[in-house]
Amino acid sequence: MAKVKPRVKVPKSAAAGDVITIKTLISHPMESGQRKDKEGNPIPRKIINSFTCEFNGQTVFSCDIEPAISANPYLEFTAKVDEAGTFKFTWVDDDGSVYSDEQEIALK
Repeated sequence: MAKVKPRVKVPKSAAAGDVITIKTLISHPMESGQRKDKEGNPIPRKIINSFTCEFNGQTVFSCDIEPAISANPYLEFTAKVDEAGTFKFTWVDDDGSVYSDEQEIALK
């Protein structure tokens, strides 16, 4: 399997009170466990099952992800920024693997 790689796009700065758009994409095959390999053996299920975005330690967005989502899940959402800080993004896989990224935002 290719390396799982999260990518996040957060503006570098915003004015206090601005609502910003955040875009995330994680390179992941999202294997449902229903397909078989060339030898007819089931390919084990391996999906990202949850995503969380925190800003300065407070959750601003979270969701559960189901097997029906496509490979390389893309999420886009908004967040209100009242202060400078750090966004922390966390994806959790079925096998317990945790993928994360952090992005800072400054005030204008």
